Amino acid sequence: MDWRIEYTPRAKKDLDALDRDVARRIAAYLRQRVAAGDPREQGFALTGELRELWRYRVGAYRVLCHIEDRTVTVLVVRIGHRGKIYRDWRR
Repeated sequence: MDWRIEYTPRAKKDLDALDRDVARRIAAYLRQRVAAGDPREQGFALTGELRELWRYRVGAYRVLCHIEDRTVTVLVVRIGHRGKIYRDWRR
């Protein structure tokens, strides 16, 4: 079963702000590895105030997502560099 990948407006803005090659690499990772199988096998469940989100590592970048089982959708919430994404995730 393939999962659908959707982006919040903030995640689209994050992706557009990245270098074109990095953005392509992230989009390809989401399509080929996350959407093709069980998204929980590729990701890591976060804890604390981010406990409803999953994290995917693509090089030095992190993709924060919410997995929606009912609609078989992975909703990309934020994309950012590993040094900033967790402290700036709500901005």
